[in-house]
Amino acid sequence: VQLVESGGGLVQPGGSLRLSCAASGFTFHYYVMKWYRQAPGKEREWVAGVTEDGGRKDYGDSVKGRFIISRDNVRKTVYLQMNNLKVEDTAVYYCKAEGRSTGNGYWGQGTQVTVSS
Repeated sequence: VQLVESGGGLVQPGGSLRLSCAASGFTFHYYVMKWYRQAPGKEREWVAGVTEDGGRKDYGDSVKGRFIISRDNVRKTVYLQMNNLKVEDTAVYYCKAEGRSTGNGYWGQGTQVTVSS
């Protein structure tokens, strides 16, 4: 099982980034996909989630209206489009696969997002 995040980097406030998380080793379309983030000295925070078929998307209050989660079940990839980035969005971003029927959960290794002028 592998989840590989990419797309992080340094961006100025107000800018945008698109994160990707490529999955392998499990049946991707059976899993809810979520993004989390963890800033230095803080607990890991849930950011967004999308159901197995992409039909429902939910967001944390701090990113609602700015971030968009999506998934491509053919490419076995989940995305996080981040717009109007703020300094407080600086964190390591992780994707997670959650199998509602199996109870399995898998994490990626994370990608750093730094928002700074």
